[in-house]
Formats: sequence, structure tokens, C-alpha cells
Amino acid sequence: RVGPMSTPIATFSLVALDCPDPAELARFYGAILGWEVDGSDDGRWVQLKSSAGATIAFQRVKGFRPPEWPGQDHPQQAHLDFDVPDLDEGERRLLELGAVKHEHQPGKNNFRVYLDPAGHPFCLVRA
Repeated sequence: RVGPMSTPIATFSLVALDCPDPAELARFYGAILGWEVDGSDDGRWVQLKSSAGATIAFQRVKGFRPPEWPGQDHPQQAHLDFDVPDLDEGERRLLELGAVKHEHQPGKNNFRVYLDPAGHPFCLVRA
């Protein structure tokens, strides 16, 4: 049985994104969240650590191919959402960091879809 009363098996600690340049993507998301970048010696794995304990990691993948969202030929398999109080201000700051606003915007006024420097879709959500 799974539900709010079930005993957890584990505690969530990390999500990892494949990419061509882990350091670049870690700096990008680190600037969005204000989290500390913690790199590896060989540059194949870089992670961001929050004060709350959650981690976003970035791993180098040879021949990385970004998702083609919303298409299904090479679909996204995960995406990140970030809450913001002001979508316009959040967008302005994301674009300065190098994000690209996606042409497909299904969220109307509640959220907006962007692409990170490696091409992963992610969203800003009105908090």
C-alpha cells in the first residue's frame, strides 16, 4: 500500500541531469537557486547542494542530445519547476543567465517554460 500513512523506504536526496558540460550547467542552476557548486576533480560530475539537503547533480554524457519538447521523437524524461513570486522578473533574470524561453507555452499565466544551456526544459511557476 502506498499513501500518506505508509512507512517511507527512503529519503529523497538527489536528481541528476545528463549534459555535455556539468560545470556550466551547475553554474546556471546555482545562479537561479543560490546553491553552492561542488565540482568533481575530473569534471564529469558536478553538483549543487542546498541548505535543506537536496542536491541537483549534472553528469557529462558523451554525445548528449537535448530533449525535443513537446515532441515525442526524443522526449524529455524529467524537468524541474521553480516557484517565483513574479514571473516577469524571474524571466528577465533567467534570460540574463542564458536561459531561452521556449516557443511552446501551455501554462497561460501560471507557469512559463524555458530551456537551460544544455536544452533541458524547465519551468518557472507563479508561487
